[in-house]
Amino acid sequence: MSARSNDSCKAAPVSMTIRMQQLAQPKLNQLRYPDRLSLWEVSERALTAVASKRLCHLANPKSPVSAWQPDRPLPVPVSRGTQSAVASVRICQLAQPKKRSILEGSSYKSKPGPLTRSTSKAVAHIELLATPKRDHPNFESDRSVFWPVSRGARNYRASQRMIELSQPKERKALFEGYNPYAVSRGALSASPSHRIQELSLPLLRKCISK
Repeated sequence: MSARSNDSCKAAPVSMTIRMQQLAQPKLNQLRYPDRLSLWEVSERALTAVASKRLCHLANPKSPVSAWQPDRPLPVPVSRGTQSAVASVRICQLAQPKKRSILEGSSYKSKPGPLTRSTSKAVAHIELLATPKRDHPNFESDRSVFWPVSRGARNYRASQRMIELSQPKERKALFEGYNPYAVSRGALSASPSHRIQELSLPLLRKCISK
């Protein structure tokens, strides 16, 4: 078993190096994008160019601020005086948590006072407003979903005129010759009643007197 394990351990680096060589090969982008070249020619001016002072100044890394201090090490060394310090009575008093007599969740906090019997009395108007509102005497509640049907309604037979009126009105489509703007002969020969003429007049308050 040990010989087989040693052989497998020796064979692993060989396969890894072959895979690394495959990954190290550049991608053949020229087949998909022939316009993109990984190498291009550099002009003579770019080869003989001399950087200006401003360019050299901008190329320098930014120096830290004068007041900058490096980070303190995580395990901060504690002085011997701090290790042997003894807290005063005031420090121990401030270190104690505050004692709250009421719940933390309540938003209103008040000091507990002596429980005394209240002698205040509500005003008559407050008592009048506190009384529940009553329904109007003519108010009728919603009709129940189920109600008894009378014998006359059950034995009723619709007349011919009722059946005729219950039929839907047949209308033709526009491509079948239907004219939605056609006015019937009865509407053309109709004469408005006195009430219709009265309602058609404008309001007196909107009429401008000349």
